[in-house]
Amino acid sequence: MKKVKLGSSDLQVSEVCLGSMTWGSQNTEAEAFEQIDYALDRGINFIDTAEVYAVPPKAETQGLTETYIGNWLADNKDKREDIVLASKVCGPGISWIRDGGKITGKGLKEALDGSLKRLQTDYIDLYQLHWPNRPFPHFNRHWPQDVNYAEIDVAQEREEHLEILTALGDCVKAGKIRHCGLSDDTPWGVNEYLRLAEKHDLPKMVSIQNEFNVLHLMDSPHLIETCVLNDVAYLPWSPLAGGALSGKYRNGALPPNCRWTIEQRNGIFRDTSQSHAAIEALYNIASSHNLSLTQMSLAWVYQFNGVTSSIIGATSMEQLKEDIDAYDLTLSEDVLSEIDGVIKQFPVPF
Repeated sequence: MKKVKLGSSDLQVSEVCLGSMTWGSQNTEAEAFEQIDYALDRGINFIDTAEVYAVPPKAETQGLTETYIGNWLADNKDKREDIVLASKVCGPGISWIRDGGKITGKGLKEALDGSLKRLQTDYIDLYQLHWPNRPFPHFNRHWPQDVNYAEIDVAQEREEHLEILTALGDCVKAGKIRHCGLSDDTPWGVNEYLRLAEKHDLPKMVSIQNEFNVLHLMDSPHLIETCVLNDVAYLPWSPLAGGALSGKYRNGALPPNCRWTIEQRNGIFRDTSQSHAAIEALYNIASSHNLSLTQMSLAWVYQFNGVTSSIIGATSMEQLKEDIDAYDLTLSEDVLSEIDGVIKQFPVPF
């Protein structure tokens, strides 16, 4: 699998990243180990996790995903240098993590030390802010009036950004992290962090991971342009829209142990008539070209201009194999044109 530079960093990452958020909830430790081993055999060297995982977030499973990865690393010490390991500090709103408070410099350092202990490693290659302190238009807050911008104190936000960057700088100097990144942020957030980093000689954000798929295109073109022109890696998460683009929920189906059968922190906002209509149209395109909907949807993201590495997740080995196999699929101009037609018909299908 091809390796590419992670933004302005010196890290080389595979164009597919192994996500891990189901490990500790829908997946056992043994299953997590099997996924890691298989992904490495297929050329993936990039693994993403977070202190809040497993999902959906629960106090009793918080940190389990990192613990599983740490136990794998303990059993495979010779492979640590072969892996680009990413984790994230939790943003505000999770009551059992630092009382649900905002990301602060002190809290970030405490979170990092907790992650390092669970991961059983001396350093994390990419340490990311899971979501911003301010109200922000991501997760299920997508409509124009969902965010009250009057609530945002810009001067305070900049002070908080500088405090966070300073803490990240301390962690880089201490050798605990190599590079820093964002998650679930916007062009404003990216540009503010880049501006402050340059002004104060602090670590530059080298990446951002946001949701991006055929049903969720809010980052194109503006955030992706911001990333490309500032040498910030763009890392889509949920390229299958939480599994909806596998087609497993077609015709009202609700398979057991799937996302839509488990209560989600931000609700299930794909289960709408518009989403189902868009998925059906995409399913028909895939079928007419002898493709699976899963692989067509993934290949579309893998090949999207401006994408650095796509974060996949699976609850079974069969799913993981299909997800990785899609990397070798090249979509024809006819398929791409037909997908464009669905996007134009259902630009915001939720």
